[in-house]
Amino acid sequence: MEFPYMEAVVCFMILMYLFETYLDLRQHAALKLPTLPKTLEGVISQEKFEKSRSYSLDKSHFHFVHEFFSTLMDSSMLFFGILPWFWKKSGSLLPLVGLDAENEILHTLAFLAGVMIWSQITDLPFSLYSTFVIEARHGFNKQTIWLFFRDLIKGMCLAIVLGPPIVSAIIVIVQKGGPYLAIYLWAFMFVLSLVMMTIYPVLIAPLFNKFTPLPEGDLRLKIEKLASSLSFPLKKLFVVDGSTRSSHSNAYMYGFFKNKRIVLYDTLIQQCKNDEEIVAVIAHELGHWKLNHTMYSFIAMQILTFLQFGGYTLVRNSTDLFQSFGFDTQPVLIGLILYQHIIIPIQHLVSFGFNLVSRSFEFQADAFAKKLGYGAALRAGLVKLQEENLSAMNTDPWYSAYHYSHPPLVERLAAIDELEKKED
Repeated sequence: MEFPYMEAVVCFMILMYLFETYLDLRQHAALKLPTLPKTLEGVISQEKFEKSRSYSLDKSHFHFVHEFFSTLMDSSMLFFGILPWFWKKSGSLLPLVGLDAENEILHTLAFLAGVMIWSQITDLPFSLYSTFVIEARHGFNKQTIWLFFRDLIKGMCLAIVLGPPIVSAIIVIVQKGGPYLAIYLWAFMFVLSLVMMTIYPVLIAPLFNKFTPLPEGDLRLKIEKLASSLSFPLKKLFVVDGSTRSSHSNAYMYGFFKNKRIVLYDTLIQQCKNDEEIVAVIAHELGHWKLNHTMYSFIAMQILTFLQFGGYTLVRNSTDLFQSFGFDTQPVLIGLILYQHIIIPIQHLVSFGFNLVSRSFEFQADAFAKKLGYGAALRAGLVKLQEENLSAMNTDPWYSAYHYSHPPLVERLAAIDELEKKED
């Protein structure tokens, strides 16, 4: 008897939707609380709390609608055989433009083109509403409708340029990989990730944002001094014009080996008038580097990727798997898509595990910044970011444990206070 893969996947998708909706309802109830957590009383102003509460509730209402629609669409496409129909239809269109429908690479690219167009059409109303209604209502959206669609077109052009060679290479590797398929696929994705990490900040990111060197001054000197004291190989220090799209703020670092770069959002500089708060945020980020968090995460991702490809090699020739989802052929890309669906339960567990580790890393990076003498400034910086980004002040513990890769502000402040008590 054939195993009902499709029915099992759809059933799990619905169960996960119900479970996550339960968590969403718990979080929604927490967001509706009319008072600040005791830890934040006197720290966050009542005005900021009310704005944060309103913003969070708006996003929560929107999330309920978006998730219901997404789950309905995804499960329907599987249950009613829309995916195999889409595959057959994309192949039937190739001869109309003089292309060989038997060529799997061309068939796959035609299929992906249709999927990209469909996903843009179905997701566009939600993106527009989120950006120009919710974000605009709460003062975050800074982009025009022209800039929105320009970014959308640029993203699609990048997919058209980068997608075909990558997809073609994967298909060829799977077709010719033999017993070492998992190793070949992992090696290809490993090299691809390194290439993308190299070209993204140089060629891709500048297509969407303007990066300028941080001007000479006290802030630049303080950051360079901090980096030098930790032997961080800082080569470039940029400011990115995040304010052209949103007033949300952040900072990040990237680069290989001795070629590291730090990027500050211009909104971060505007919001944190005190340089020490910005430097404290950078000290936290440098803590991740000094404590090898980035390296550990990268290694973990490579191991996980290899294991996923190993599992794929075991099921890629399963006729039952393809037939269960309505396919009478076994295309490479479809096999990868179906495999991703059947390991969704494992992916949820892995994601939860990564969140646990990530939260632990955040506490360690905070402690690192505190050890450098930035405890008070980091505390003030975290509060400022929470206020200006209107992040949720009240969070449900179950929801945050399942979804958050960063601990809530209340927990981070409590951890910093605990470190100060131990020192006293």
